Amino acid sequence: MTTLRELLRDTAGFAADFLDGLDTRPVPVNAGVAELRGRLWYELTDEPTEPSQVIGELVRDADPGLLGSSGGRFFGWVIGGSVPAALAADWLTSAWDQNAALYSCAPAEAVVEEVCGVWLKDLLGLPEQASFALVTGSQMGHVTALAAARNKLLAERDWDVERRGLAGAPALRIITGGQQHGSIDRAVRLLGVGTEAITTVAASADGRLDVNVLAGYLKAVDGPTIVCLQAGEINTGSFDDFDEACRIAHDYGAWVHVDGAYGLWAAASRRHRHLVAGIENADSWVTDAHKWLNVPFDCGLVFTAHPAHHRAALSITASYLIHAADPEADTPPRDQIDYNPEWSRRGRGFAVYAAIRSLGRSGIAKIIDDCCTHARRLTAAIGTLPGVEIVHEPQLNQGLVRFIDRDGADRTDRVVDRVQHNGTAWFGATTFNGQRAMRISVVSHRTTELDVDRTIEAVATALTEIDRS
Repeated sequence: MTTLRELLRDTAGFAADFLDGLDTRPVPVNAGVAELRGRLWYELTDEPTEPSQVIGELVRDADPGLLGSSGGRFFGWVIGGSVPAALAADWLTSAWDQNAALYSCAPAEAVVEEVCGVWLKDLLGLPEQASFALVTGSQMGHVTALAAARNKLLAERDWDVERRGLAGAPALRIITGGQQHGSIDRAVRLLGVGTEAITTVAASADGRLDVNVLAGYLKAVDGPTIVCLQAGEINTGSFDDFDEACRIAHDYGAWVHVDGAYGLWAAASRRHRHLVAGIENADSWVTDAHKWLNVPFDCGLVFTAHPAHHRAALSITASYLIHAADPEADTPPRDQIDYNPEWSRRGRGFAVYAAIRSLGRSGIAKIIDDCCTHARRLTAAIGTLPGVEIVHEPQLNQGLVRFIDRDGADRTDRVVDRVQHNGTAWFGATTFNGQRAMRISVVSHRTTELDVDRTIEAVATALTEIDRS
């Protein structure tokens, strides 16, 4: 019988082998769903199976279905790798197995989250008094922030939404520039507001909300309103005019919410923080630690400038719970459940804490700056290949290119498929302003100049192969 220590030692070896092989293994998966089902399907047994056998077979059977998204040549979605300290802390998080709902059941995690909250607000240029929560990702970050917004906006109209619900309440309106991420729409649905409440105002070609027409829309709405801005539009990486949009929105009593799933991290870079000028004037902000901080999934971050409304929207008590109290502490400890949508939850703070401590300000800035440099070089170099048109040059780390043949036909999807099939790199396709384009998204600390060189060569090879076919 394998001991626990032996099992964990062997598992660490499997993990290290996978990470060591990321530079040489194909980025796409090389097995279809039928093969994976055949490999991973076992009859449910009555008797136990030796854990070392289970783990060994899981490693073997899952391997061909593992996408190389944690490596340096994955540019399809905004998915980063994990920096070493964060990965190690995440393993400890599983071993410690703390329920991070309350201070009473996870004291160290609760304090670590307090520390992370201070560090993160400093790094991201957000108000010191802002409340915060570590959630699963931007999706639940939006739900949390918009729940706080709903509480405040309706409380100002003498409506207790947590007690009375939305039936009969003043109608909420959501204003966007029309290029918002789908997680905003889903948050609106989950909160019972409904997507019919979303009003789209004019936006520029790169997805920036037109502040010149915002005041007119706000004047016409005349009710509780949330204005959704973007720090890093998903296709182009564009940033809204936060100073002007916040000023206009607040003139009309609106709540300003910023989706900064990856772009909010620009604030941590001296080279790029000008892109988020004025963002501190908003009412809520969302970003992901599992993007540019490069911690393991899942870890989103949400902040609000209105802690009382944040807490009022989410806090819960029960007679069997032990709520935060420590008579010897100058400041009472923090119960995470007062600010998080989850009840039982993983201790996400340990990985965030380890990542920030290990990288420091300069290390975080370097990841951001390097990724932006790689994105610009990839876009520019691919843009010089025959039949390639640059749709959008990266403002941050997101570029768009499209592929046109001699007759003017769009062959973008064919090129994307061929690059994926060849295995060196992985891109995805999107439709932006009615055009198909290949997205170039660089967000991993693992990406190097050599990765960029290999990827440019892979795209050139794909084009040659298509021309010959």
